[in-house]
Amino acid sequence: MKKLNRAALASLFSIALVAGTAGTQAEPYRLGVLTDMSGMNFDLSGKGSEVAARMAVEDFGGKLLGEDVEVIVGDHQNKPDVGSTLARRWIDEQNVVAIVDLPTSSVALAVQEITRQSDTALLISTAGSSELTGASCSPSTAQWTWDTYALANGTGRAMTLQGDKKWFFLTVDYTFGHALEADTSAAVEAAGGTVVGKVMHPRETSDFSSYLLQAQASGADVIALANSSGDTMTALKQAEEFGITAAGQDIAGMLLFLTDVHGVGLEIAQNLTLTTAFYWDMNDETRAWSERFAENMDGKMPTMVHAGVYSAVMNYLKAAEASGQATSGSKVMDTMRGMDIDDFFNHNAYLRKDGRVVHDMYLVQVKTPEESQGPWDYYKVLRTIPGDEAFRPIEQSPCPLIDG
Repeated sequence: MKKLNRAALASLFSIALVAGTAGTQAEPYRLGVLTDMSGMNFDLSGKGSEVAARMAVEDFGGKLLGEDVEVIVGDHQNKPDVGSTLARRWIDEQNVVAIVDLPTSSVALAVQEITRQSDTALLISTAGSSELTGASCSPSTAQWTWDTYALANGTGRAMTLQGDKKWFFLTVDYTFGHALEADTSAAVEAAGGTVVGKVMHPRETSDFSSYLLQAQASGADVIALANSSGDTMTALKQAEEFGITAAGQDIAGMLLFLTDVHGVGLEIAQNLTLTTAFYWDMNDETRAWSERFAENMDGKMPTMVHAGVYSAVMNYLKAAEASGQATSGSKVMDTMRGMDIDDFFNHNAYLRKDGRVVHDMYLVQVKTPEESQGPWDYYKVLRTIPGDEAFRPIEQSPCPLIDG
């Protein structure tokens, strides 16, 4: 009986040791890629954003402050309530220290309220409303890749100065579309143009005929598509069928991604002018990273969103390591403001107090089929727009975090 008791005690002691050891193991730091895995933004963000985030973690070494870093993924279905629920669960239950990507501005604004309250880092690459770093700004947010002000100031200003003075807007009826129309209207008017009309359409519209007829009848020099992804591609295809450009009106895709051009083809997209934060074929650095990305994406080249996700995650990890902690997103952002942000995506970039990452943008034109040398060879760069010119001046920002 004594031997049995000793054996039982030894077994219990062993179990206790194992349990105690397991109890002291730290939970991995997790980065949550909150994206669109099933809807209209899937190609421009989606799986590619997950791949880009995993590449960054792997390139950083897979550890942060001595602990493992894991990437988890959620599909917010472009619904603010779904995105908010996922974000809160990740933060409360899964040790998520940063949320990344965020297609759809309405989702991003909802999630930003949660990350503000919990002081969790929010690294926005896809959502573009300038409101995110405007009146709704947060000390734990970095809007990394683009915003509606930069697109408006790039494409809108350039086309107006080139002679497209009268503008008509086809605007998607939600937060992002409203912001893009407002910012572009301001840029057009500042450059000497006028807005002669506008019409709102719901997301995922399949028939743009009535809207295009209004635009044709307006006498506008340019029809601005203040929408994105599937809506932009559908509108471009139907505008071609209506013969709009052949009749003398120009089309401005105010937000076009590389995947959009790939989707509609060069025959339809040729000669469109647009503003982007990144193009894979700009130099040796961009090509090298993009080719690595393509190896994990069945040969697809990255959009500016994918490149932005990688850059945001990599620089977040550097800043968290330098700050000595990862639980306070605002402290990580404070550390990042004192860092050089310089990689294949950003050169001489910096993070402002309103959460805007300021970097160069590029005015590009879509090549003709004859100019293209092969798959994904779609853009020619017309102009580099310096970051301080591309983005809203800090003194004009309505962000309450900015001192007087």
